[in-house]
Amino acid sequence: MCGIVGYVGKQKASVIILEGLKRLEYRGYDSAGLCVVQSGRLQLAKKAGRVEVLAKEATRHRFDATIGIGHTRWATHGGVTDANAHPHLSSDGKFALIHNGVIENYVGIKKFLLEKGYHFQSETDTEVLCNLIAYHYAKEPVASDSPNRFVESVRKSLQHVEGTYGIAVLCVDFPTEIVAARKASPLILGVGTDEYIVASDASALISRTQNVVYLNDGEVVHLTPSTFAITTLDQADVSPVVDQITWSVEDAERGAYTHFMEKEIFEQPTALENAMRGRFSEDGSTAIFGGLNITPGEFRGVDRFVFCACGTAWHACLVTEHLIERFARVPVEVDYASEFRYRNAPLDSHTLFFVISQSGETIDTLAALREAKRKGYKALAINNAVGSTIAREADGGIFQHVGPEIGVASTKAFTSQLLVGAMIALYVARMRDMSFSDGVQYANALKAVPGLVRRALEQAPHIKAIARRFAHYHDMLFLGRLSLFPIALEGALKLKEISYIHAEGYPAAEMKHGPIALISEKCPSVIFAPAGEMHQKVISSMQEIKARKGPVIAIVTEGTELPAGLADETITIPDCHEAVLPIVATIPVQLLSYYIACERGCDVDKPRNLAKSVTVE
Repeated sequence: MCGIVGYVGKQKASVIILEGLKRLEYRGYDSAGLCVVQSGRLQLAKKAGRVEVLAKEATRHRFDATIGIGHTRWATHGGVTDANAHPHLSSDGKFALIHNGVIENYVGIKKFLLEKGYHFQSETDTEVLCNLIAYHYAKEPVASDSPNRFVESVRKSLQHVEGTYGIAVLCVDFPTEIVAARKASPLILGVGTDEYIVASDASALISRTQNVVYLNDGEVVHLTPSTFAITTLDQADVSPVVDQITWSVEDAERGAYTHFMEKEIFEQPTALENAMRGRFSEDGSTAIFGGLNITPGEFRGVDRFVFCACGTAWHACLVTEHLIERFARVPVEVDYASEFRYRNAPLDSHTLFFVISQSGETIDTLAALREAKRKGYKALAINNAVGSTIAREADGGIFQHVGPEIGVASTKAFTSQLLVGAMIALYVARMRDMSFSDGVQYANALKAVPGLVRRALEQAPHIKAIARRFAHYHDMLFLGRLSLFPIALEGALKLKEISYIHAEGYPAAEMKHGPIALISEKCPSVIFAPAGEMHQKVISSMQEIKARKGPVIAIVTEGTELPAGLADETITIPDCHEAVLPIVATIPVQLLSYYIACERGCDVDKPRNLAKSVTVE
């Protein structure tokens, strides 16, 4: 969840580190800090608050060094204080360390180190690891100037820790070197010209280089200004593979938009075009995917799908479940990734396993993927990050190709997940009993999605006005039927995430089984009421709400008429094929949540207590 940056080269390290931290702040923004090796000692600046607070603090120091590490924090152990901010120093002043992850056995290690005379300034697990490295360094029998002493002290310490980590370490005795390592927390090495950058996310280094090495679990990288070497924890040499980032620094800029979330909402037509480019058969009757690594015959033999994800991606799984069962007639199970590996779910031999994760680093989803593979199942991934851990460990998969998503509340990544899910449903259905003509109709509906989304986005001024009317409420319900129930869940989640309004999503028919007790003039309901077989039943639910004086915001398709006075506000979206209706219906709830949050003065891109990529369990 935290953002880490380390730099060694010929430039002023603090400038590059601060730039990287600003780009990584969406990964954590409780506190920030940086440390450089300068004048024979570790020089440190760290503050609770945003990176801009650190930047002001850094101006009080003369950081001229060309090596350093920096961190922006999402708190796990200990409150949001200056003392708990990273980097942490060892009590002997020789080491500085930044960390993303959780050291699960830190209590026992801390007790051991206290008995050895080490002392602690923070409540964090990270400081424990820093002092453990100092302990192994002090007892190392080789000469202090041995080129391996620094690396070996880090390596030996990591062999004693349980949990997850992405770390970067400085040592005052080796003033031109950084040692970094990872286990279940992302770490990327940027290979520049006479410089190296290690970071938890490519956005921190894209302005310096597009050449990167994705580190694997259990790998340690040793950096100097002119070289780098990668080894495993058991000292085996690793031959690095240098990849190239395909997006540019401009893709990660906000541009003329007020927030990244706003930008990413309005990028969705282009993002959806990119997600399906080149993924239709020549006859236009089905989808095709190049990276599944599973033959059509094997796919045809699947008689059950399991989808695992967390948060917004879990909602995408629910929609995909509906579409596969509706059009392909194959049973689908959707599971929370955080629960899957602990509940010992029975899977039969003809099950195909999918995980969905925008970042490809979500630790619960990665754990579910590994559990499925451990049990011998083919496991595929849908994600947006080429080179991510999930992308590299899955047996195959589908990249979303929507570019970097910086806003903490997912928008374009979610709708592209819906689109990919709809394409999978078409792919499976055409292998079963969907006719050629129905396949062409379905595929044409998918191809029309970018245009439909553009039309839905034209409702933005109207939705902004509705947001002003409803921004003062403290509770809200989102209701939908069938494939729109997950969109109700997503709408409620978006509102909670960025405006802090309590919101819940339900199937519309379930309202009378409990949630209707919440209905009053102080609890509005957002109800999806498109044309179709469920329309009249949804109308009945709306009437039950109005009978109890509940305000109603209705989201309807073009040409749909509602009884007079039934809706306080109406948002109209284009009429469309049922396979793509969830995508189009998502747009108004994204805009509504965004504009309500803005009206309430919330920090949309950095909502409290949240971070973009959840890399701790």
